[in-house]
Amino acid sequence: MDLLDESIVPDHALDVKREAREFAEEYIEPNAEKYYESGEYPWEILEAAMDEGLIAQDISEDYGGSGFTLEQILAIAEEFYRADAGIALTLQLASFGCEIMEHYGSEEQKETWLRPVAENEQISGLAVSEPQTGSDMAGMTTTAEKTDDGYVLNGEKYWVGNAVEADWLTVYAKTGDLDDRYSNYSMFIVPTDTPGYEAEHIPEKMGMRASKQGHIIFDDCEVPEENLIGTEGGGFYMLADFFNHGRIVVGGHGLGLAAAAIEEAWSFVHGREAFGRNVSEFQAVQHILADMRMEFEAARALNWRAARKVAENEDAGFWAAATKTKSTEVAMMCAERGMQLHGGRSVLNENKISRVYRDVRIPVIYEGANEIQRNLIYRQGAL
Repeated sequence: MDLLDESIVPDHALDVKREAREFAEEYIEPNAEKYYESGEYPWEILEAAMDEGLIAQDISEDYGGSGFTLEQILAIAEEFYRADAGIALTLQLASFGCEIMEHYGSEEQKETWLRPVAENEQISGLAVSEPQTGSDMAGMTTTAEKTDDGYVLNGEKYWVGNAVEADWLTVYAKTGDLDDRYSNYSMFIVPTDTPGYEAEHIPEKMGMRASKQGHIIFDDCEVPEENLIGTEGGGFYMLADFFNHGRIVVGGHGLGLAAAAIEEAWSFVHGREAFGRNVSEFQAVQHILADMRMEFEAARALNWRAARKVAENEDAGFWAAATKTKSTEVAMMCAERGMQLHGGRSVLNENKISRVYRDVRIPVIYEGANEIQRNLIYRQGAL
């Protein structure tokens, strides 16, 4: 059974998909349980992925990156997340936020900040969410006050990937107080060694334990004016465009997790006896597996169609929200049913299905909770 087959993948993404699968089989899957148990940051696997050219996927070749298309990044996401979501997230966050700078930053900023990430000398991150504010991007309270020398940041950020590990972050902060609340935010480059920047890891999560998120406190953290990305007040609109791409990739997170859940459940029920019969012979079991497969195939077809739509900027907001929601919720369904088919053994950490079950709870929240996505689907998908 190869749920992540190549038939739906465009030709230009096939080579990188195969490379990602080989890497996942060699480096990610064999180490998944170890890193889940330890909760450590998988530096060795990250460095191996850098050597294979699978990191800094979203930076163009002009600045030393891979220059992968959205469909190529989706192909990588499927393969990595089927192997292990925590390690996969670490690998895909190593250049997080760089796409914003490449689209909106100056040439000097790109050469100074993008190139070291593309050449695997640094890693980056993106700081948007706050302790009391998650999906409301126009409700963030961290401020960046203009001074004669630049900007001074004060406030907090939460759920920031690489908050501790990164060399620099793209930070979303409030710079205005206009009636148009969407024009009050800007994006800044903040090196993590800047005085007034303090970060610590968030206490251990139930899932994706090999990926590290942090809590940041900005206490009169000053950055020069040249660290403003694009124009002041343009931050919300930069993020909106960035998240359209990100939600396609998060859909890929869901597809990989769903594939893992189905494969684990299929293997388990075909290798177990109960009541004198193979478990797979029970009609109820067959129906559960049939439902899992149908929902998976529907989500995958939507995800790849949406990737093309977003890449071509055709109703991008609608397609991104729809596929992120569908794919991540199918992953939840497949993991839950997979747990049920495993019976009591499902709760053992040594069984992959238990890790998948924990991991699937996370993508339905990040990149905008699915309840918010439904708002976008309704508004942007109006007939």
